[in-house]
Amino acid sequence: MEIAVTVNDWFVENQRDLPWRREGFGAWGILVSEVMLQQTPVVRVIPRLEQWLERWPTPAALAASPPGEAVRAWDRLGYPRRALRLHAAATAITEVHGGVVPSDVAQLLELPGIGDYTARAVAAFAFGLRHPVVDTNVRRVVARAILGQGEAAPASTRRDLAAMEALLPHDEPAAKVFNAGMMELGALVCTARAPRCGDCPLAGSCAWRAAGYPEYDGPRSAVQAKFEGSDRQVRGLVMAELRASDIPVTRAEIERLWPDATQLARALASLETDGLVVADDSDAYLLP
Repeated sequence: MEIAVTVNDWFVENQRDLPWRREGFGAWGILVSEVMLQQTPVVRVIPRLEQWLERWPTPAALAASPPGEAVRAWDRLGYPRRALRLHAAATAITEVHGGVVPSDVAQLLELPGIGDYTARAVAAFAFGLRHPVVDTNVRRVVARAILGQGEAAPASTRRDLAAMEALLPHDEPAAKVFNAGMMELGALVCTARAPRCGDCPLAGSCAWRAAGYPEYDGPRSAVQAKFEGSDRQVRGLVMAELRASDIPVTRAEIERLWPDATQLARALASLETDGLVVADDSDAYLLP
């Protein structure tokens, strides 16, 4: 397809030099990188990924460590439940698949915490299999270049995969490049707030540009509440305190972290529910 040829040619010339794109970067590293990159900028992921793979170069190495160590090493990447899920996935890979990351999407989806996007990304980028891979950047490029919309509608796995499948080259190597190219195009050029249409390889065929950049008036995804003052901020303060301590942190020490006792108790309870915090017999708290 013409769009695939154009995007692939652009990607070959303009792609960033990222660790997970380099020759020989294994399936385990790609799986870890994909989990880390969820809602986290590339610049924050790269150093943490390198440290993680140096410490745990295989799923078996991670599975042999307590899950709390994975949470501690996650540090400030955000959404620390991802660390627990990655540890659980490593355990399943070790116990069910002999320590080898599976290439089959169905088997990848059976791993704890691995969803549609990550399963297809690992199959496509680690094993070169032909699967549509759709993230926020891809959805935005498709919405503008193909559908003529300024923004993508709220995510729909079935609809989004079908839209990308229709554009995906039949050749597996070309499909792998196209998946990566569409992501890169959305990340670097067709950005959400300030698209650089003059630099876009699809400018000549972009439906949104041809229509005069109409304002988007369709359904929108829910906007996340502000971080400042939120339960997420309180959870982050508690997690930072626990990561910094090699011994259990007392209830009194935790209570000094936030002035609103009710909100702190709510955040602490949610962390316990998520398995990120464990209370001992002395009413002190530690990582799992």
